[in-house]
Formats: sequence, structure tokens, C-alpha cells
Amino acid sequence: MTDALKNARRIVVKVGSSLVTNEGRGVDAEAVGNWCRQMAALAGQGREVVMVSSGAIAEGMKRLGWSVRPKEIHELQAAAAVGQMGLAQIYESKLSEHGMGSAQVLLTHADLADRERYLNARSTLLTLLSHRVIPVINENDTVVNDEIKVGDNDTLGALVANLVEADALVILTDQKGLYSADPRKDPNARFIDVAQAGAPELEQMAGGAGSSIGKGGMITKILAAKRAAKSGASTVIAWGREPDVLVRLASGEAIGTALIAPTQKMAARKQWMADHLQMRGAVVVDDGATAKLRDGGKSLLPIGVVEVTGEFHRGDVIAVRSLAGVEIARGLANYSSSEARLIARKPSSEFERLLGFTGEPEMIHRDNLVLA
Repeated sequence: MTDALKNARRIVVKVGSSLVTNEGRGVDAEAVGNWCRQMAALAGQGREVVMVSSGAIAEGMKRLGWSVRPKEIHELQAAAAVGQMGLAQIYESKLSEHGMGSAQVLLTHADLADRERYLNARSTLLTLLSHRVIPVINENDTVVNDEIKVGDNDTLGALVANLVEADALVILTDQKGLYSADPRKDPNARFIDVAQAGAPELEQMAGGAGSSIGKGGMITKILAAKRAAKSGASTVIAWGREPDVLVRLASGEAIGTALIAPTQKMAARKQWMADHLQMRGAVVVDDGATAKLRDGGKSLLPIGVVEVTGEFHRGDVIAVRSLAGVEIARGLANYSSSEARLIARKPSSEFERLLGFTGEPEMIHRDNLVLA
């Protein structure tokens, strides 16, 4: 795992509310400043970093002068709305001290469940990263209810790791990592420095009867690591106040608990696409595009598409066939079938005129394509 994180180019960092707000007292500017300094250092190494940060409601309570956490949903949403101002303000201030841009992104479960909104969120985040901007993500507590709520930021961190295809997820918490039992009660509790993400014994240990680890939130972190592993991202659970924890982890130092994804990132993604038994549609490509896909490792451009079959939406897995009707690849479509028919055989310079907007230049990007 040390090598996996050492070689990670794209990292999602999630910090818990108790760390961000110093146990609910309001945003801890010094702690946030330390993480921002480290994230800037990672960016200076050529890495891309996404932050998933809790703390909006606690900061809002402080600003509103509330000492007791409200129970009414509209009051929690009001606190979140006020607190988001402070959360965004401190991250923007601290990151700018190190020459880094920042952006606030608020997500709900609906954003990640709907195909179009999922792809739009993904495109936005990847664009921000390409401009050396660190996105600071939180659940949109101002508008969520139980039906559209992700539930916790550990889960949100894993969903974001899947969304941006991160190499690693780092969950910073108020615990050193994962133990086999509560070390405060069991002197024989064993610290777990490394395990496989998704191992059944981890869930049993954290969520079993009488376990205080689950009450402390460790079960959500174990489940988040399992979810992140589905797209090939390994997870580290570590103490957020460990000095230079992010920089040291990225250097390969073993800190906290490493939960290793059993499948590498690209292998997991390509396997998922290859396993689609039914596809909604296909594109037929000319010989030039066939050669570029097979031999050149290139993306599929609409100018190489000669025919569009079936009805599909943006984000669907579609087949790519040669003029002879042989499937040569499959991948995620950047355009719907109706849009693809309009831009087939056309250069990207004509997309805006034909579609009314300018989207991605590729029909299928090479990162979202697997050869048959």
C-alpha cells in the first residue's frame, strides 16, 4: 500500500467534522491550514488532490450562537447554509496562501445517481483539477432530506473517489486507525496496519454486538474503503493531527490502517465496461478510426463515426464496431445517440453549431474505452 499511495497521482482526502471543527467549536483554522499546506505540497509534486470536508453545520451553529445541535431539519439546513460560508472562506484563504486555487462543490445523492448529473459533476471536477484548483466537496446539507442524502462524508469520500477515478482515498479521523477491538477496553486489541478492502471480517469486527468501534464511526470508514475499492482505489485511515500525515503517506511511509483494493484502478474500470452483457447502442467507425483505436491507443472522435445504431444516453456503455461489423471496443459515450448522429463525420469545430453547445471533443475518451 505504501507504494500504491506513493505512486498515486489523484488522491481524495476526507476529513471528519470533529477534526475540522475542533470537536464542534467551529472551523479550526490552524488544522485546516496544515492540511492545505500539505495538499499544496502534493500538488507541487504533480499530484491532483480533492478534499471532502465536513464541518458546515458545526460552523453554522457557532456563527448563529447555538450551543445545542438542533433536531429540526430546517434548522440543520439553516446552520449548514451559514456554515458553508465559513468553511469555503477558510479553505479559500489557506489554499491561496500556498498559491493554490480552490472551489466549493456541494453534492447530493441525486447528483451521483442521475447519469447526466453524475457526468456533469465528473467533468467539472476534472476540469478544476486540470487548472490546479483543489475542489472542496461537502454534501449539500442545505437542501438534502433523507431521500436524497448520501448519509455521511465517509461514503461521500468513496463516491467522489469513484467519480474522479482516484488512485487512493485518505480518510483523516480522530483515531490512529483500525483496531481489532476497542483498545480502551481490551488490552489485547490488535492494531491493523494493513488488510484487504472489503474483507468480511473487518465489517464483522467493526459492526458486531458490543463493538464500540462501530459507534465511533469506524464501520462507515470500512464500508467506504470497500466502495472505493470497486473502482480500484485503496484507502488509508489515519489520525488527522499526525504531523505532515499527507506528505508522509505520499512519500510511502506507513501510517494508520491501509485497506488495499484487490483490483488496480484501470483494470477495475475496464472490467466493469467489459462485463456489460447488454448495450443500448453502438457506433460504426471507419478504417482509420479502427486503426487508431487498435494500434495507436487513441480516443474515438466523432469524425471517425460513420453510423450510429440504437438509442443511448450520455454515459451509457456502447459498442464500437468496424465497417465489417466486428466489435473492436466498448466504452462510455460522451454524447447521446441523437447527438452522435448530428456530429458523426464532423470536426469538433462544428459541434456548437450543430448541437447548440460545445462538449467534449471525443465520442469516447481513451480512458473510458476498453478494446475487445
